[in-house]
Amino acid sequence: MRINRAMGIVAGISISFPETSVRSKGAIGIIADPGIDHDAVDRFWADQGDQVQALCQMAHLKMTSLPLPTARRALTDRQREALEWVADGKTTQDIALLMGVSTAMVEKHLRLAREALDVETTAHAVAKAAMLNQIFVRAGDPAGQLAAAQNAR
Repeated sequence: MRINRAMGIVAGISISFPETSVRSKGAIGIIADPGIDHDAVDRFWADQGDQVQALCQMAHLKMTSLPLPTARRALTDRQREALEWVADGKTTQDIALLMGVSTAMVEKHLRLAREALDVETTAHAVAKAAMLNQIFVRAGDPAGQLAAAQNAR
């Protein structure tokens, strides 16, 4: 607040968002231009608040759907695909048939996925990858493009 006051910023709005899970909370703070007081902000909010809140809500929802990078490395497309099949209840043999590879290759993809996510079990890998939005993303979606960019690094 001291810094804001030093810059002439004395008013603004805070918006909190509904929780999408117990592990995520969201809020945004919007400051008024220097010299604008609370009464002016209140008048603006009364006139334009619904639109501002809608835009902030859309931005929040989009940000929470983006993949979060892991501490180690991003999943490859094949690791992601194998985890998605596991999440769908498929066996290693089923996944091998669906992916057109050997069961040993499926097991390798799952092992590397567990390592990338720093977990011990495949079930934990599925849960963590889903929580981090690392699986169930389409290649054409911005979230999928971000995941692909992380893989390229």
